[in-house]
Amino acid sequence: MTDLLSTVDGLLIDIDGVLMIGDEVIPGATAVIDTLRARKIPFRFMTNTTIYCRHTLLEHLNARGFQVSLDELYTATYVAAQYLRERNARSYFPLLLPDAQLEFAGIDVDEQEPEYVVVGDMGASFTFSRLNRAFRALLNGATLIALHKKRHWRTPDGLFLDAGPFVMALEYAAETTAIVVGKPSEAYFEMVLSDLGLPPERVAMIGDDIEIDVRGAKRMGMQGWLVKTGRFRKEDLGRGIWPDRVLESIADLLKEAQP
Repeated sequence: MTDLLSTVDGLLIDIDGVLMIGDEVIPGATAVIDTLRARKIPFRFMTNTTIYCRHTLLEHLNARGFQVSLDELYTATYVAAQYLRERNARSYFPLLLPDAQLEFAGIDVDEQEPEYVVVGDMGASFTFSRLNRAFRALLNGATLIALHKKRHWRTPDGLFLDAGPFVMALEYAAETTAIVVGKPSEAYFEMVLSDLGLPPERVAMIGDDIEIDVRGAKRMGMQGWLVKTGRFRKEDLGRGIWPDRVLESIADLLKEAQP
């Protein structure tokens, strides 16, 4: 059997749906990370998860057996905060949960006349009142920043609406276009690839979303490996996007690594 890990020099690995579903670790996922370290295959975690700031997500992963360092972890919340700081942003209106807002320390929350409206996942905390305040801020000239535009995400209780539908509602209502800073943003991929220090053609992205992970990676010249866990549905394979590999789960890397 061909060893998949011999076809690349490094990996970008999604978290939700690839390593875990909700708080549940996908069987074999921690062993895969241990194997990558043992074989000295460089990797970075690249996620659109917007519930946590990076430090909280790091604690969450370590508590579940993943030995991760902060410099290996890239999140859409981190990238969004960096984007605002690079533009000397003074204020923003958060459609984010409180923990995710910790990433934006030093930038004032302004619900009246913010410079930016930043949209991540709020789950049941998305309310008409809060969305309408964001809508009015956009009409007053605020710039719309989307951490991503994913349609849905999977938990042990099934599929839930993700941030994408709310971003598109604000785009439609305010007649504006969001700046997407998470996957599949080229700038996000370029940031992580630069840190990894490898050419894209020698890197694979492992994800559960055929559009955001696989298509996004292939547009950058990378391989896109699709796992059948998380948000994967069999209909994904009929969308005209061709993964370089389709894996039952990330644990397939261990099978491939066997002599």
